[in-house]
Amino acid sequence: MNSYLILEDGTIYEGTSIGAAKEVISEIVFNTSMTGYLEVMTDPSYVGQAICMTYPLIGNYGICFEDMESRGLWLDAFIVRELSEIPSNWRSENTIQNLLKQYAIPGIAGIDTRALTKHLRDKGTMNGMLTNKHYEGDELKEALERIKKYKIKDAVKIATEKNVELFPANDDDHLKSHKKVALLDLGAKRNIIRSLNNKGLDVVCYPSDAKAEDIIADNPDGIMLSNGPGDPKDNEDVIKEIKKLYDTDIPIFAICLGHQLMALATGADTYKLKFGHRGGNHPVKDVETGRVYITSQNHGYAVDMNTVNPEVAVEAYKNVNDGTNEGLKYIGKNIVTVQFHPEASPGPKDSEILFDKFIEMMEG
Repeated sequence: MNSYLILEDGTIYEGTSIGAAKEVISEIVFNTSMTGYLEVMTDPSYVGQAICMTYPLIGNYGICFEDMESRGLWLDAFIVRELSEIPSNWRSENTIQNLLKQYAIPGIAGIDTRALTKHLRDKGTMNGMLTNKHYEGDELKEALERIKKYKIKDAVKIATEKNVELFPANDDDHLKSHKKVALLDLGAKRNIIRSLNNKGLDVVCYPSDAKAEDIIADNPDGIMLSNGPGDPKDNEDVIKEIKKLYDTDIPIFAICLGHQLMALATGADTYKLKFGHRGGNHPVKDVETGRVYITSQNHGYAVDMNTVNPEVAVEAYKNVNDGTNEGLKYIGKNIVTVQFHPEASPGPKDSEILFDKFIEMMEG
């Protein structure tokens, strides 16, 4: 079955339908990871977005459900150059094609993903429609109007878990630190929880609408603010609660969206990047030591360093490619926030050491 990707500027790509046969309008983004497509597809940060994988062959090692980063798929659509329908891997339990159908996610294969990626890099991230219908004439004009009007709404509310849940540390007594971390779930990946558990920390996961007073009353040793989807400025209620957490003396470590929301809570501003950072090969420099980490990233917004009060926070990490902010250290506080993903999945684990630094913050 033919499938079409129509961008809001009128550019059309024709390919073959994979997954569910349905029409969706979404924000089109690209990810440069060579592996880890299942972790990408199950990352809640992709709510409201369709993902173009730049690596030309996707699906060759199949699907292993143990590698999922959440309870399901969050993307609106999946875009690939070539889909491997016969995976070869001893861990494989299914195929991408079947997984997309199971979660009613449409996709398109056979298009020039390199051309699409270069187009998005030149023109910037834009909306698009994935459809099995061949639009032309007045119908195409009407479709383009609908595509242009699309906006991601309530992304964090969609991505967050709804209930408070305890994730205890690993059973090995010698691993347990007997410390408890409160995780504010803004669309958290499972490997954040696994990374904390592997360090011997108990994790209590709170939904995004949790009140700061309830988190503080539970007396956590530290607070983690997770990654998540959408425009950070859409989360006004969450920002107010994060400001209350900032006003305590509890150590805080924030990742991605959590980093942006802490900046907004303390008076700074954020802005949308031209095409975002999504992939497993982004170099980030530690401003203090000069060390460069190769990091996993997935975000379309960044903190504007020109709006950060130097009496509140200083830049801790900087993107080597484009100079954008990648992290802040807050003055007089045990608070460090990063734009990249130290828990990776997919991607390198160069910066996993930051979880150890978080433990040092909690130990005073």
